[in-house]
Amino acid sequence: MSDFTPATAAPEEEYGSPTYAWYVVTILLFAYVTSFLDRTILTLLVEPIRASLNISDLQLSLLHGFAFAVFYVALGVPIARYADSNNRVRLISAGVLVWSLMTAFCGLARNFTHMFLARVGVGIGEATLSPAAYSIISDYFPVEKRPRAFSVYQTGIYVGMGLAMIIGGYVIAVVPSVDMPFYGPMEPWQVVFLLVGLPGLLVFLLLRTIREPQRKGMMVSAEGNTAVSFKEVLAFIGARRGAYGCVIGGVAAKSLAFYGVAAWLPTYFMRTFGWDAQTIGLYYGLASIIFGVIGINTGSSVSVWLRNRGYSDANLRICLGAEACLIPIGILASLMPTPELSMLFYCGFIFFASFSVGCQAAALQEITPNQLRAQVSAIYLFVTNMVGIGFGPTFIAFFTDVVFKNDALVGYSMSISVAFACPIGVYLFWRGLKPYRACLALAKQNYAAPS
Repeated sequence: MSDFTPATAAPEEEYGSPTYAWYVVTILLFAYVTSFLDRTILTLLVEPIRASLNISDLQLSLLHGFAFAVFYVALGVPIARYADSNNRVRLISAGVLVWSLMTAFCGLARNFTHMFLARVGVGIGEATLSPAAYSIISDYFPVEKRPRAFSVYQTGIYVGMGLAMIIGGYVIAVVPSVDMPFYGPMEPWQVVFLLVGLPGLLVFLLLRTIREPQRKGMMVSAEGNTAVSFKEVLAFIGARRGAYGCVIGGVAAKSLAFYGVAAWLPTYFMRTFGWDAQTIGLYYGLASIIFGVIGINTGSSVSVWLRNRGYSDANLRICLGAEACLIPIGILASLMPTPELSMLFYCGFIFFASFSVGCQAAALQEITPNQLRAQVSAIYLFVTNMVGIGFGPTFIAFFTDVVFKNDALVGYSMSISVAFACPIGVYLFWRGLKPYRACLALAKQNYAAPS
């Protein structure tokens, strides 16, 4: 796979109408918002679900993490292989339909098994989205415009999480119980799952208005082939492990800290400052939406500014700087004496955690040939989500339960998580700068459409 010839380069005007390209990003953003809303709405419905289904904390943790994350990441690579050689828009459309219906089915669950299987379905459906979306966006935008496009798409993380917190915080007080035909009485938390599944059906219809873009930046092997096996994908990454390993490893380290803090932040405010679910849901939700959106778009703007001044590795520099800023802010946030100061620091934490999100996605895309992009994205998501979603919350729980043996010290565990993970990320991003620049030069020479 290391021997290939340049694919026929597409002139810049073949990217088509910028207006239509941004329309595509907007629809993909809606899809991403609904995906994060559907996957995280469980966070603030913990107590009513436990009481209704009569399940333990362990079983609930399996619903929140394992049932969703393992199938989400395990199916990412085979789904991405399909996306690299087939219609990506149809794939995402099918996935939206699946996860929306499975979210609604969560509301019909009568026991742990029903809920577990429904959460598995949510994970399977959502596995279709980001690898294919990254690839689609790369074919609608030239390289210098991709960081902003990816940033807009990735704001779905923070908008979706924020909406889930706000909705979850107020749901029990606002949504009534109802009697469903052929089912019987439904509790408020069940009604919420039905309601949050509905927007996905609208997104499904909107996705049908998107055209599958022409693939650009194709790599051609020495034998003249464009199709690649997964073994060749791994060989391609292995030959460039200095760049890919450091980028993916650096993001994984940040994910360990971010997803761990995100999972325990409501509990920290409840245990430490006595806030109720409605209060923390509102403030945390608004902080995620406001500072997440501002951070991710500011990061992409700074990346463009650096690129225009000759820094070809601007995307990776943004990742390095943002993770370095997370260290002092993330450590101090849960050590503040008042809830107002603590929330202020967490607003900064969300800002810098989101600052590099669009850039880290663009960084991988610009060194990867077209027919590998979805698969590389799936590998990237597999590692970062398994580390972040799979181990981030458990890392913090380990220190709280095993080391401190005191539930009230969850804030200290959160600080330790940031102090452990983020310096590793900074080191990996720094080590990756030189090999990443080498990969950029190789990509521009061999398979990048002119920008």
